Amino acid sequence: MIKRKGILFVLSGPSGVGKGTVKEALLETMDDICLSISATTRKPRSNEVQSKDYFFVDLKEFQEMISKDQLLEWAQVYSNWYGTPRDYVLDHLQKGCDVLLEIDIQGAMQVKNKMSDAVFIFLAPPDLDELARRLCSRGEDSQESIDLRLATCEAEMAHIKYYNYVVENNHVKEALEKVRSIIQAERCSVNNIIVG
Repeated sequence: MIKRKGILFVLSGPSGVGKGTVKEALLETMDDICLSISATTRKPRSNEVQSKDYFFVDLKEFQEMISKDQLLEWAQVYSNWYGTPRDYVLDHLQKGCDVLLEIDIQGAMQVKNKMSDAVFIFLAPPDLDELARRLCSRGEDSQESIDLRLATCEAEMAHIKYYNYVVENNHVKEALEKVRSIIQAERCSVNNIIVG
């Protein structure tokens, strides 16, 4: 009998490239992949649910998770900490479920050091001008922040060599289809099949 191992798919790329948009579109069109839930020290918003949106923990609990190597990756964003709980991901993978993790490049490199058999997908902007336009149109960032993100993007593009796939996000529909194709191909790969 042939069974398939659960696969961890890491979707990553520069800030403003559209990771969240592609992730949401993917989850709307594929009901056989689950989204990894992050742990965070920030307070829940009124519409957020514990263990559904995030695992809300205090700073002491989060530091304990780091010291016990219970996180695949973590980072401090402003005054809050965010991380990917190892057990949540491994439990799903062991059940044969695929897991999608949408994170920044720094986080993806941390995951790669701990789970090199994951599938790493780099979502790339068509060019820096388009990325700048997207960052400006979001209306969330100051010009100084946008300039910093664009400068960082050039350095982040050098990380492509550590990924398994690169998908240019020129049009969301096209990028989505490419990511879906990667997922389907990996599910057929002999590396992810268990015979027995």
